[in-house]
Amino acid sequence: MAAGGFCKLPNDTVVVALNLPSPAGRAGGVRVLVHAKNRARALTRLRNLGLRAVYLRGNAEPPTLDEITAVLHHPDGLIWRTAPDNGVTVNELWHPIRALLRQPMTQA
Repeated sequence: MAAGGFCKLPNDTVVVALNLPSPAGRAGGVRVLVHAKNRARALTRLRNLGLRAVYLRGNAEPPTLDEITAVLHHPDGLIWRTAPDNGVTVNELWHPIRALLRQPMTQA
């Protein structure tokens, strides 16, 4: 179960924010933002990318206004950055989701 929340926008879409363990083996966690028609579609978008065990229960950590602005201005509507640690905000730019899921190729 991931900590997170959602915010319903005036145009009847939602922005879902989730704090997840890093799927690419990076240290720490990531904060993922998804813009979609509804919460179910937002979670489906993440599951289709390979993040199968993503659920949103409750609204403990909804997206901030800055996070909503960032995801609305991104063409894919799906971004991430390092999750804040113990309430300390991270001065890091948002990344497209494909940068998180990309794994370096290793040769045997």
